[in-house]
Amino acid sequence: MFDFVFTQPNWWHDLINQNYDWFWDVSVAIILTLLTGVVWRFARRRLLALVTRTNNHWDDVVVDALGVPINWIILAIGASWIADITARSFEVGVIMTSIPLARQLSLIVLVAWAIWRLINRIEHRQISCGADPTTIELVGKIARVIVMILMALPILQALGITISGLLAFGGMGGLVVGLAAKDLLANFFGSLVVYMDRPFRVGDWIRSPDRNIEGTVESIGFRVTCIRTFDKRPLYVPNSVFTSISVENPSRMLNRRIYETIGVRYQDSDVLDTLLQNIEAMLRTHADIDTKQTIMVNFTSFGASSLDFFVYCFTKTTDWATYHKIKQAVMLEIIRIIHAEGADCAFPTRTLHLDSMPPQVTAAMAADSISSKA
Repeated sequence: MFDFVFTQPNWWHDLINQNYDWFWDVSVAIILTLLTGVVWRFARRRLLALVTRTNNHWDDVVVDALGVPINWIILAIGASWIADITARSFEVGVIMTSIPLARQLSLIVLVAWAIWRLINRIEHRQISCGADPTTIELVGKIARVIVMILMALPILQALGITISGLLAFGGMGGLVVGLAAKDLLANFFGSLVVYMDRPFRVGDWIRSPDRNIEGTVESIGFRVTCIRTFDKRPLYVPNSVFTSISVENPSRMLNRRIYETIGVRYQDSDVLDTLLQNIEAMLRTHADIDTKQTIMVNFTSFGASSLDFFVYCFTKTTDWATYHKIKQAVMLEIIRIIHAEGADCAFPTRTLHLDSMPPQVTAAMAADSISSKA
């Protein structure tokens, strides 16, 4: 028993003596890999501390995006180095030929991951700084597609797949795919039109007089745009639709309009001119009415039972709820002005002229009235 215990170190020493060069080469590779990783971690902390004190925010984005991928790149290089030393020492041919390929593929993927993280950080930074999220999202999506393509082509080349033949096949098949997916391509180019012309962006309230489309834009994709209607239902509109319809964007209005027609009684015709002057004066001194815009208070028509005039002005705010509060205050103030002049708003009435009736009818109606009172 004791002989077995003490023979184990001899077995280990024999293994080391037989593979002395391999043992020390692997040890050096492991130590250098760990040392490089520790140095990079320390350097990364120092860099983060330095860039946070600068006025330029882009260095923060770069260091934060590339810090973690560089750790994995160091690990991938160190692991492939150790595997290469082991394969050469033990003369394992299959592994010797596979290690360079694995190293190349892993570095391509890690570099693409680093660029992907950098694109995400830049996108978030631009949106947080107040840039147009629609444009930023478009540029970010295109950049990610380019990264995927640039990553896929070297991988295919490393795996022995001929890229020229693949590109030739893609050119021939492009026409077939285009014909088969014309609706998909129409939606894709429709999204590009939306991104370039920017008739709306995420968060805008839009409506179309041509279609039953109205709501708040939630997202703009390459195929469809998601609109949240006012009853909180998602509405998915193909982007090709926006190239053939009119789109109204109330979110970009400068003012909101108050346009109302009001009628007063015919017996108030003597004070109608004074009413119109007082109402216009009230609008021109109102704190929430934009006096730089058109303000009109004019008598328009002789109605069936009223003298009609209209009130036309614009509020300073574009907020929907605030607008209705201002409109309510203005309308109540108009009623006070009407009552202050002894007038009143008209309502539908009908006057019956008895003098124009035949004498027989008038006498019969009078007799009926006397009999009913008796």
